[in-house]
Amino acid sequence: MRILAVEDNGELVDLLAKALVRAGLDVDSAGNAADAETCLRGVHYAAVVLDLGLPDADGLTVLENMRRRRDETPVLILSARGGLDDRVKGLHLGASDYMVKPFAMEELIARLQALLRRSPGPHGQRLTLGNVAFETEGRQATVGGKLLTLPLREGDVLEVLLKRSGRVVSHDALQSQVFGASQDVASNAIEVYVHRLRKMLADAGADVHIHTIRGAGYLMDVDKKASGAA
Repeated sequence: MRILAVEDNGELVDLLAKALVRAGLDVDSAGNAADAETCLRGVHYAAVVLDLGLPDADGLTVLENMRRRRDETPVLILSARGGLDDRVKGLHLGASDYMVKPFAMEELIARLQALLRRSPGPHGQRLTLGNVAFETEGRQATVGGKLLTLPLREGDVLEVLLKRSGRVVSHDALQSQVFGASQDVASNAIEVYVHRLRKMLADAGADVHIHTIRGAGYLMDVDKKASGAA
């Protein structure tokens, strides 16, 4: 999932981007309202983290423009304006959540992940790699065009790895995406679900492979031997 961070404080953007990447999210940034508008019109984001004190316009203008063109992307306002009137106005204009600076990064990540879990998005995505496909809206997986029935967690793991195919996803990021930040799960839960998914894909004739990168995480890519044999 790709997040847009609209914030003119470069140091804060760097900290935010690093935290979001560790949580398994991709991040774009915009330092002013004009750049934010350009990004929003060119890319479909899973969510937006929006500062209000931008150098060229009030961040609420960005939010108003989004809602005016029926862009329902979740928006988490992150602002030093902490008054009740400010918070109420932001929420009335269509913000999904509102946090006041200074803030705890862990709470921001948790709130953002909660927004992502609640948001169905304007439409589903079809994720593909090799002969594997996954429809995010119907939660349907296929291998070589044939339906592959996956339990909920294995489907969640597949979705995360497909979205970041060719890149390493850390154990913590994968666990956070699958279970959410607040759930208390066994330390080996992700290993179990990855093992099960790997076997299910292999049994179905998938030409992709999930690599365990020791000390780093997991990486899904096309198994060249399998695809060559096909």
